[in-house]
Amino acid sequence: MFLFCVAVRVSSFSHLANYLSKYSKAPIICKLVGRKVLDGVGQPTLEVEIYCTVKNYEQRICSTVMSCHSRIPENTLPETTEADEKERNDSVNTAVEWVNESLNTMLRDLEPTDQCQVDKMLGAYFTNKVEEKKEIQKQVEEEEEAEDALAVTPPTPSPASPPGKKKAAKAGKKLSVAERPIPPAEPAEPVLCGSLAIGGTSLAVAKAGATISHIPLYSHIALLKHEQEPPEEITLPLPMVTLLNCEKTSPSKLKLVKEVMLIPPVQLSLKQPDPQPAESKKGRAQNPGKKGLPQFLKRISHLGCLTTGYDDVEQLLLVMQTACSNIGLQLGTDVYLAINCAAHELMDYDKGKYEILTGTFKSPDEMVAMYGELIDKFPFIIALIDPLRKEDREQWSNICCALGSKCYLIAEDAATCISKLKTDQNINTPMCSGVVLKYINQTKVSDLIELTGILDGQRHITILGSPDGESSDDSLVDLAVGLGARFIKLGGLSRGERVTKYNRLLAIEEELAKNGNLRMSFFLTLFSARNEYGNKDWREND
Repeated sequence: MFLFCVAVRVSSFSHLANYLSKYSKAPIICKLVGRKVLDGVGQPTLEVEIYCTVKNYEQRICSTVMSCHSRIPENTLPETTEADEKERNDSVNTAVEWVNESLNTMLRDLEPTDQCQVDKMLGAYFTNKVEEKKEIQKQVEEEEEAEDALAVTPPTPSPASPPGKKKAAKAGKKLSVAERPIPPAEPAEPVLCGSLAIGGTSLAVAKAGATISHIPLYSHIALLKHEQEPPEEITLPLPMVTLLNCEKTSPSKLKLVKEVMLIPPVQLSLKQPDPQPAESKKGRAQNPGKKGLPQFLKRISHLGCLTTGYDDVEQLLLVMQTACSNIGLQLGTDVYLAINCAAHELMDYDKGKYEILTGTFKSPDEMVAMYGELIDKFPFIIALIDPLRKEDREQWSNICCALGSKCYLIAEDAATCISKLKTDQNINTPMCSGVVLKYINQTKVSDLIELTGILDGQRHITILGSPDGESSDDSLVDLAVGLGARFIKLGGLSRGERVTKYNRLLAIEEELAKNGNLRMSFFLTLFSARNEYGNKDWREND
């Protein structure tokens, strides 16, 4: 009897504590901790931890690890790679300092659920840092100019200057008879040292807000995007699974293709197996019917897939057809392909043309015609990523007019710097079907929400892509689901940092299906869309 009374009393106090907790102060941020960690390829990156005061006690809520993105192409000189690694290391050290000092003080006592206010303060802080750097650079330039003026006496005018003008005129004549010059490459957007702190802190706060609200991160992101109106159904993005990485530095001739990706049809659950690279390899070994099929290099790339090389595009695609048919799948019906061309890495600026094969060059206009022939011959290709440089805007318009009703034409390189994408409610990219967005550097959660809203309004598709230097943090998948991305580009089905994200996608699918919130993708497969809409732009009917 005594024990029964004690149990009743304890239960009563528990109910009372739970009731009173509803009226307690909302959790607030009390501490940010930044530290230097390693990403999936062993490069330094930033981890941000969030601590909150919950019912008068300090609690560690969550952490996030940022992914680093390198713009250094594959054929870069070792000295350039070393300089890039040193710059990344300095950037991570600066980011750790920002998080532990300035941002820790600035965000203290804010509610982690107030993402808009947090991102606004982070944006203002970053803008101030950019202005500080400009002021420092200006002072350095003025000091250098002053030193040069003291060290060098001004040259006296010489009669040799008129001949110099004549030489310039001759050069101009040569240009007039040459082929139409290509637009010069736009200068790379400078990355501010320490900018990882902005993106890492914004994402960590979003994860903390979801944890405090006792909901998954994808639900929290969806609420932020839809102004706290929970969507009745959520659509999962279709994965673009990288099967092959065709290195452009390999001894083979083909340079046009960087990645070959598989896209499952809409009706296929993520749990149903797709052809794996290993299975594809077995299929080719058992069916040597096609002559000249090369053997794979026995190496897994940093993208989590097999690395190989080919002598031309058709050879590569025929191998893919053979591999799929050997495991009972038909390209164009059961599965589809997407190709990442990475054309910005192909341009030979001396010749003003793209080098698609070793020693084979094509102008931007010739590239458009070549892609048209390729899609007509292999209609199971439903997406081309970066088929041209972002500077070739005229050719982007031409290829969209020629192929827009047959496949997606996606811009990735042009969308690297998210802060520069949005201009007056428009997207500053060439004419395209959609863009690949990456959560890197100073990108904030609010930036992605605003940008995807604009893309949705303009009927562009959104693809969330993982950077080259991936981490084991799986928040990218929740971002893609919560933002309503059409596709997600995670690399291959190998390497732990990439498989972790595929597992997270599987877990979300299972959770949504269990709760009755899973909606089949509104993406129409091209096979059915072509039959229904003929030559019309079937994307208008999504």
